[in-house]
Amino acid sequence: MISYEVAISLVVLPVILCAGSLNFTEIVIEQKRTGMYIVPLLPCAVIFFISMLAETNRSPFDLPEAEAELVAGYNVEYSSIIFAMFFLGEYSNMILMSTIFVLLFLGGWNTPTILFPQILAFCIKIIIVCFSFVLVRATYPRYRYDQLMDLG
Repeated sequence: MISYEVAISLVVLPVILCAGSLNFTEIVIEQKRTGMYIVPLLPCAVIFFISMLAETNRSPFDLPEAEAELVAGYNVEYSSIIFAMFFLGEYSNMILMSTIFVLLFLGGWNTPTILFPQILAFCIKIIIVCFSFVLVRATYPRYRYDQLMDLG
């Protein structure tokens, strides 16, 4: 099985080749000129999204948390501010990965119409990608270790 970090790295390469730059600003400007990369690079976007789920340990790839289902593992060990900081770190990682997805595939802050200001359109796109994290968690069951190994 190939690790998800390798998959993320390989999926970013076609975006870099299409934009001709490693700079996020240049990638977004190129998407304004040619269109969002999610259309021509849809398989790459799907692989990137699945790898994002694995990178952030979200369902169905949250196997470390699944080991102690009876007492919810880390939820019992941490309390108060440590528990809050733990979840703040997890959710900020989810927002960071959503932001990178929006910059690479959804055109960043560019809008097809003048209905929204650029910062509002950018935030709406990030919220939609974050909502898809929640949607995947609600719809897909968790993999067992043997099923996860068979995916690769």
